[in-house]
Amino acid sequence: MTTQPVHDPRQSFAQALDQTARQIAASRPEELGKRTPCADYDVRALLGHLIAVLHKLVHVSVGGDARELPDVVRDIADDDWGGAFAEARGEVERAWADDAMLDRLVTLPWGTMPGRVALDAYTHEFTVHSWDLARATGRLGDLEPALAVEALQAFAEFAPPDERGEQGPFGPVVQISEDADAYTRLAAYLGRQP
Repeated sequence: MTTQPVHDPRQSFAQALDQTARQIAASRPEELGKRTPCADYDVRALLGHLIAVLHKLVHVSVGGDARELPDVVRDIADDDWGGAFAEARGEVERAWADDAMLDRLVTLPWGTMPGRVALDAYTHEFTVHSWDLARATGRLGDLEPALAVEALQAFAEFAPPDERGEQGPFGPVVQISEDADAYTRLAAYLGRQP
C-alpha cells in the first residue's frame, strides 16, 4: 500500500509572497492613493492589509486568534512598505518553519483549520491581491500565471458563485472572453472588474 505524500503549501506560499514583494517594491509613493479592484482598499490600505495578514499568521502560529489583530496596518511610512513587508515575511517564515505547524489547528477569521489549509488559503489571497496591486498600478506583466490557475481551482471549491451573498468579499462572476488569461479569469470569477 502506497501513501500519498502530505501536501506542504510553503513553497507555493513563498512564490505568492515573492510575487507580492515584487509588486510592493515597484509601488511608488504617488501611487498609494490609487483605487484597487479590491473594494474599500486603495493601494496604501491594500499594502497595509497584506502586512496585517502576515502579522495574523505569526499570531496564529503561537495559538492566537487572527480576529484579535487589525485587518489593516496603517503606521508604515510611504517609502517603507517594501521593508515592512520583508520584515513581516521573515517573521512568518520563522514561525512556520517547523513542519508541526502544518498540522496544528489555527483560528482564522473564517474558521479553525489545520495550518496547511490556512497557508493554502493565504497563498491564494496573496495571489489575488498581487493582481489587485498590479491592476491598480499598471504592472500586470510581472505575475506568475501558475499561481492564478491554482487560486482559481481553489476558489471554485470554497467560494462557488451560488453560495455568495450580498455581503462578503466576492461579488457575482463577471462575464469575460473565453480566451482571457489566468489572472483575468481569476479576477472575474471573484467578481472583480478585470
